[in-house]
Amino acid sequence: MKFHRKMLAAMVFLAGAGAAGVASAEMTKMVGGAAMYPSKNIIQNAVQSKDNTTLVAAVKAAGLVDTLEGPGPFTVFAPTNAAFAQLPAGTVDTLLKPENKGQLTTVLIYHVPLDHRRS
Repeated sequence: MKFHRKMLAAMVFLAGAGAAGVASAEMTKMVGGAAMYPSKNIIQNAVQSKDNTTLVAAVKAAGLVDTLEGPGPFTVFAPTNAAFAQLPAGTVDTLLKPENKGQLTTVLIYHVPLDHRRS
């Protein structure tokens, strides 16, 4: 899948400590008007961001919630809603269909750096 420069510019960086990680003095980043906490996992942070609702829906449709709520750490270069909007019309709706779960999973995993992917 080709990504437009506008889409890449509309991506955010989400990192999560996973269930086991807790920071004593949390340094937060603001994403979509919501604080992102290092002690929370990616899903817990992403659901708080109004800019990542499409990503959350995609992660749920791909069945990756349990993975991203796991022990991590994970880093995800997360497309925002604005980034998803740069895709050709109908692309997101097509990818979210159950019969396209494999393709959606491949697209989402592409946004996790290689050193964070599980074998």
